[in-house]
Formats: sequence, C-alpha cells, structure tokens
Amino acid sequence: MSQVEAFFAPLDESLIQVALDFSSRPHLSYGLEIPTQRVGTYDAQLVGNFFVEIANHNQMTLHIRQLDGINSHHILGATFKAFARAMRMATEIDPRWASQIPSSKEVL
Repeated sequence: MSQVEAFFAPLDESLIQVALDFSSRPHLSYGLEIPTQRVGTYDAQLVGNFFVEIANHNQMTLHIRQLDGINSHHILGATFKAFARAMRMATEIDPRWASQIPSSKEVL
C-alpha cells in the first residue's frame, strides 16, 4: 500500500496533473510553462518557490505537470485545484485500511 495520489484538473484549455507521495524524501519536479510573469498583481514566478517549500516542509515527493494550456490564469487555477484534490485524496482515511499506516514504508 502506498500514499501516492494523483489528480488531473482541467480549466478551459489547460490541463494539469499533480502526483504526490508523503515519502519522507522531499522532491519537486515542476513542469509548468506560465506564459506571463504576472496574473493581475500576482507574480507567477512565485508558484515554483511555493511548491518547493510545500514539498520540503511536508517531506513529500511532488510532481506537477502541465499537459496543456496557454492562459496563465487557467494554468495556475488548474494547478492549485489539482494540488488541493491530490492532497485531499492522500490525507483522507480509507476505511479499507483504517487500522494501518497508509505507506509502503510503514511510517509517515
């Protein structure tokens, strides 16, 4: 049994995949190509830094892939949606395994 979860999120023309594992080995593989530096007043370059800190602080392996998309706002929106849904899936208790630690390493 493993704690690996993945989610695909579409937002109009954009499609993002996020896969994560609470592995105790922090790593970020980041594959977004955001066409503009800003979305409104938000600095889009900060997104990569945000996910580096999330992966390090939570000791997770995190993969973020942009499968499609040309609109910066849609890419970022789909990214955060996919990340949130993958996190939810990874942290929910599965009643089939409620008495076990949900990790192939037996620790989280």
